[in-house]
Amino acid sequence: MGYRVVVVGATGNVGREMLNILAEREFPIDELAAVASPRSTGSEIEFGETGKMLKVRNIEHFDFTGWDIALFSAGSGPTKIYAPKAAAAGCIVIDNSSLYRMDPDVPLVVPEVNPDAIDGYTVKNIIANPNCSTAQMVVALKPLHDAATITRVVVATYQSVSGAGKDGMDELFEQTRSIFMPAGEMREPKKFTKQIAFNVIPHIDVFLDDGFTKEEWKMVAETKKILDPKIKVVATCVRVPVFVGHSEALHVEFENEITATQAQDVLREAPGVMLVDKREDGGYVTPVECVGDYATFVSRVREDPTVENGLALWCVSDNLRKGAALNAVQIAELLGRRHLKKG
Repeated sequence: MGYRVVVVGATGNVGREMLNILAEREFPIDELAAVASPRSTGSEIEFGETGKMLKVRNIEHFDFTGWDIALFSAGSGPTKIYAPKAAAAGCIVIDNSSLYRMDPDVPLVVPEVNPDAIDGYTVKNIIANPNCSTAQMVVALKPLHDAATITRVVVATYQSVSGAGKDGMDELFEQTRSIFMPAGEMREPKKFTKQIAFNVIPHIDVFLDDGFTKEEWKMVAETKKILDPKIKVVATCVRVPVFVGHSEALHVEFENEITATQAQDVLREAPGVMLVDKREDGGYVTPVECVGDYATFVSRVREDPTVENGLALWCVSDNLRKGAALNAVQIAELLGRRHLKKG
């Protein structure tokens, strides 16, 4: 016996990836609905590589009564309207937007890191999925925190354009093509604040009063909620001309001594982590190599000689998967094991 599952925002990058991963992981489904905005209503979308086509339904008219789980990837605006309706109808919402992440009555869950937090879903019938860059970071940090207690994290991100949706990917493609076309005219930035092709932009989301961006604030606040409120975090978030795959350079300080070798041993056994750390040419993972994979890859683990009990490391993951769709499906799997117990 399986579940009745709704994917809201099914035609977007993350929604499509949710469908792919549900199929790949053979999530127990009795009935599946693909739901999106009115402009997509009536179009068809494939359920992974199963060959089964789903007709897209209109979110404005969809009745969530009788459905078990709704995976939302529709953005904060539609989520604010429809997630409470789904939850009130008895359908458990797993939301990929930022809307509910810092709500004290909504658990923010990364199954490899804080699975017990999911038990709090009953307050609002909603579970939040973290920011993509936060998700992969805490997967890498959790085993190290358990081993030696993290006190401070300094992170610089290198975030792909897919994190900004299809428009971001299209802008990178069009700008890159125009550079190589004879007498091509450079496409003016629309999605991003500056040219993204062959460039990097140290600005993701809106600026806050303290000079940090909202993306940087998310990494701080979400890490504290998921992992440990006592950890100090500072982030610089940068958009780079990569289509899929976020990378992070992490500098981590610990309360207790931990060597690079000890950290490698811990990471090698950690759930969700794949350690690829050969001190040779190509002995590390880059964004191109992580695309389509479930793992959070960690490379370049080394001791930081500038601080006491410090490590530096490199972390890469497919942001459409672990950073969004995969984590949402893993939450659904965890929910099934702990609470729904149908499949």
